[in-house]
Amino acid sequence: QVQLVESGGGLVQAGGSLRLSCAASGRTLRIYGMGWFRQAPGKEREFVAAIRWDIGNTYYADSVKGRFTISRDNAKNTVYLQMNSLEPEDTAVYYCAARRDYGLGPSQTNYAYWGQGTQVTVSS
Repeated sequence: QVQLVESGGGLVQAGGSLRLSCAASGRTLRIYGMGWFRQAPGKEREFVAAIRWDIGNTYYADSVKGRFTISRDNAKNTVYLQMNSLEPEDTAVYYCAARRDYGLGPSQTNYAYWGQGTQVTVSS
């Protein structure tokens, strides 16, 4: 199995920045890609960004393109989400997820492992 632990969430003012981290442990050789999703109160969980573990290709939701950056540190088995120019609409629980193929698509069903989530709150 693979365990994922997110960190870095918190409260920030609009226009500010946060960096989320997600550390993977366990059978990490099973990981071919990782992604970030978020779920705002009363809404469905949605895709934010994804990255291929081997060559680092990335893919973003239109709502965060140009503001968020996903990256990874293979040596540390960690993926990051740098969030800049945060808006109140970005308030959500952010989840890290890992998949066992090289796809970058936004479908949650492609992700086999999930973290517990970390809260991000952006005040106006």
